[in-house]
Amino acid sequence: MSLFRSHSISLSLSLGLLLLLAACSKTEEAAVGPAGAAEVEVVQVQYTEIPSEVELPGRVEAFRIAEVRARVTGIVAKRLYQEGQVVKAGTTLFALNPEQLQASRLEAEAELARTEANLVNANDKLQRYQALVSDQSVSQRDYRAAQAEVQLAKAEVAAAQAKLNRAKLDVGYANVQAPIDGVARRALVTEGALVGKDEATHMTTVEQVNPVYVNFAQSSSEVFALRKALRDGQLKGSDGKFKIELILPDGSAYPSAGKLSFSDVSVNQTTDSVVMRAIFENPQQELMPGAYVRLKIRQATNPKAILIPRDALLRDQFSARVWVVNAQQVLESREVQTGSLSGKQWVIEQGLQPGEKVVITNAATQVAGTKVTPKVVGVNDKDASTSDTAEKTTKAAS
Repeated sequence: MSLFRSHSISLSLSLGLLLLLAACSKTEEAAVGPAGAAEVEVVQVQYTEIPSEVELPGRVEAFRIAEVRARVTGIVAKRLYQEGQVVKAGTTLFALNPEQLQASRLEAEAELARTEANLVNANDKLQRYQALVSDQSVSQRDYRAAQAEVQLAKAEVAAAQAKLNRAKLDVGYANVQAPIDGVARRALVTEGALVGKDEATHMTTVEQVNPVYVNFAQSSSEVFALRKALRDGQLKGSDGKFKIELILPDGSAYPSAGKLSFSDVSVNQTTDSVVMRAIFENPQQELMPGAYVRLKIRQATNPKAILIPRDALLRDQFSARVWVVNAQQVLESREVQTGSLSGKQWVIEQGLQPGEKVVITNAATQVAGTKVTPKVVGVNDKDASTSDTAEKTTKAAS
């Protein structure tokens, strides 16, 4: 009885082993394909329209900058603003001692009164001479002299009036005002300082920081290449409406897009670049003048771009290569020329044609001349495909 049981157990083990070997054989056959060729995942090359972008450094500049200077000589009596305060045009920032200016105005008023009195006398004399010149009681020479005295008196009145107007302006200039809307920066003078003695003293600066400019420059060779590509039809233009995205120093994107406001018509001989300027809204004053930022500028679109996943490309110190499955289902190495990265995909400029199949999995372990069975997947499925391949590799190792 024990012998029969032992024989049954041996038979069961043998049967189980045969079934396990058969299952492994089927799994192996499914993995390598019916003709003994390994299965590889590929993407089929096709044209894709992508934006043609360039990333350039730039520097933020205030939209308007006004230096606040003393327009009259005087002693600073008081500072009337908080440094960093947002002010409106016409807001008084400094008050100068007005006493000397008011005295000059009173002097000008007195001078005007004196000249007006002289004019009255000159007119009276002329009227008397007019009555006497007809009967030759007054000579023609004296009459013309009286006329000249009236003209001179009128000129003196006009000069005195201008002097008075100037004195009134000087009294008004004792209140130093903001010339534009903006942020008033730190004060450069303090109470008690003498300003405007020999020149217009710089007292502070007001900067308008909403919106702001971002100045940048692009290499002249890139500008010429872009224009040539547009002329030859390799790129499609954007009708001059560039999409400009700003990247902050911490790497985050600024929420508002900018627009190109100026592009120079000549090349800077020192830097061999073309100077440009973009304008951005800055309601929260997040962009500070003088800060360095980066700009992503979409200048055109490429209607015939070829993209391959990043992991499909192999690089060494001499070239960049990909694995291509030819018409005979055999792997061949192909040298390509790459452009920039578009997301997680390389832009291929030369070396591939639409319809060709590029291997996207285990590119570093492939061997030229290997017979394969290609499995076409979408470019967007690449990440999922990579995860599945890793999982299969782990199970096979187990």
